[in-house]
Amino acid sequence: MALAPTVKVVLGSIAFAVFWVMAVFPAVPFLPIGRTAGTLLGAMLMVIFRVITPDQAYAAIDLPILGLLFGTMVVSVYLERADMFKYLGKLVEWKSRGPKDLIFRICLISALSSAFFTNDTACVVLTEFVLKIARQHNLPPHPFLLALASSANIGSSATPIGNPQNLVIAVLSKISFGTFLVGLLPAMLVGVFVNALIVLGMFWKLLSVHKDEEDAAPEVVNEGEYTSHRFSPATMSSHLSPSNSIVMDNHSSPSVRGHSDHADNLRNRLSSDTEFHGFESSRMSDTSKDVVVDETFQAETPERVETVTGEFITQLKLFLGGKVVSEKWKHTIWKICVYLVTLGMLIALLCGLNMSWTAITAALALVVLDFKDARPSLEKVSYSLLIFFCGMFITVDGFNKTGIPGKVWDIMEPHSQVDRVGGIAVLALVILVLSNLVSNVPTVLLLGGQVAASAAAISASEERKAWLILAWVSTVAGNLSLLGSAANLIVCEQARQAPYLGYNLTFWRHLKFGVPSTLIVTAIGLILIRG
Repeated sequence: MALAPTVKVVLGSIAFAVFWVMAVFPAVPFLPIGRTAGTLLGAMLMVIFRVITPDQAYAAIDLPILGLLFGTMVVSVYLERADMFKYLGKLVEWKSRGPKDLIFRICLISALSSAFFTNDTACVVLTEFVLKIARQHNLPPHPFLLALASSANIGSSATPIGNPQNLVIAVLSKISFGTFLVGLLPAMLVGVFVNALIVLGMFWKLLSVHKDEEDAAPEVVNEGEYTSHRFSPATMSSHLSPSNSIVMDNHSSPSVRGHSDHADNLRNRLSSDTEFHGFESSRMSDTSKDVVVDETFQAETPERVETVTGEFITQLKLFLGGKVVSEKWKHTIWKICVYLVTLGMLIALLCGLNMSWTAITAALALVVLDFKDARPSLEKVSYSLLIFFCGMFITVDGFNKTGIPGKVWDIMEPHSQVDRVGGIAVLALVILVLSNLVSNVPTVLLLGGQVAASAAAISASEERKAWLILAWVSTVAGNLSLLGSAANLIVCEQARQAPYLGYNLTFWRHLKFGVPSTLIVTAIGLILIRG
């Protein structure tokens, strides 16, 4: 591909450099505006510098990818409200046989949940459970945190909805959900197993707990110490009717509230009100009449009032107890409906239906089933991530129009053919380096079209294999360093800010594990990818 005019090449490179700096270092001292705003700045510079026209900028935004991303985020919000991730966390501890068994469980559950609910979501909701497990077994948490983050990245490679770069690849390549899953599932499963072995090998001594320590009663951490996750800071809806100010549905809040708490509060409040009014009524008398009250009757009146009031309160408690049970059943049925809708979405994706509209349809079905104002749930969606993608689409499209990526690929293409072992190794190395330099999604946008076109000249199966190699390597590359993946940063921040359980996962501690794990898992996966 020929280079654009020199002025366009220089200005386009400047705009892309701004995008890269803000995306990789969002808190730079000279412009601390954040990653999302920095991406929009790069996109705006592409238009201002006339690298691309405004119409080309609008056309560069891929709406199917944004729709698929939005739909999966909404579904994840409702799954969290339906306690899906709480059950996954409990599954990690169920009949555990010690720290080494826990490592394998964390790796497997993290990988599977990431494949179907995105790696970022899995890391957000499982990090505190992992910290709790480490605390209960009196173990340093970093082996468990590393197992969680790295397995989440590996597991997310298996499906188009596992991570953002796979969303992009699935839409651009037109590869169906089922084909994508079949092509990468063997590599993912073996990769997770190997990754667990690497964790065990590096931290065997730390995970070797003496028998007396294992038999000791672990410290129990109350579930109330944990807060549910939000995709973005949001303010819960305060539009509550007077009738809802006392009793609120359990699934109307992101936090887990027990029905018994609502019932006890209501019972205490009503009991006290009833006793007060009963006491007042016992004092009421017709003062306008001169009634002579027998002393024996006066002595018995408080006891009679107390008996009547007690019977009334007992009946009221029975009524309220039945109402609480009814609300509990309603919530259980609602959770079952959420799980069924999610399962239906996955089946529809496997059947080859349009992925974007399938995810959006599932999201709207959950909104309707909730039968209440959807604003609190929709506020948890990370709209800043959607805006980030818009800016990134424009910036990368402008940089492609400078001709620089095409020129670089022309040099690499003879050495990166996917029909040769050496070519696959070179291609994987390039993807690995670029994914850690410019992040994985921009790498996919920059290389995707070039790699696919080169492989298509060989055969259709090689083209499909090239896309799958790109998905696998760009995803596993996130395990190389702490900054290589958003999932890594989420685990790091969640662990640092967790109440009562805070832990700081350092860059170097992650790097010592990430380099060997990334190289070994990537190499093994490349052998198992089915085109």
